[in-house]
Amino acid sequence: MATSQVETVSTGADKAKLAGAVALAVAAVAAFYALGSQGAWVQWGVLLVGLAAAVGVFAVSEGGRRLWGFGRDAWREVKKVVWPTRKESLQMTAYVFAFVVVMAIFLWVTDKTIEWVFYDILLGWRK
Repeated sequence: MATSQVETVSTGADKAKLAGAVALAVAAVAAFYALGSQGAWVQWGVLLVGLAAAVGVFAVSEGGRRLWGFGRDAWREVKKVVWPTRKESLQMTAYVFAFVVVMAIFLWVTDKTIEWVFYDILLGWRK
């Protein structure tokens, strides 16, 4: 049985950056509530500046660089997608609606048939 080894490399400085980012985010939220008497502009300003600082610290960490790389790769893949035209989208939507109508009629007929067999023929309740 083959085993694949996962190698996680994390330095002390990288862990400190992540801890600092979390601490900045918590401090920003705490300052938002602590400065409630200062006014909304001050509250929101402190919150946004604190969260921006937390994002900045996270961005320079290894996890932040990997997340940024993942986002770039995902955007590159989205650009490769061949999106349907408006006509194709409308046609497929019409097919789905038509299928739903046909299935609704089929299920209604099946339900009424089973109801007729059980209640009228087998049990004789509706005579």
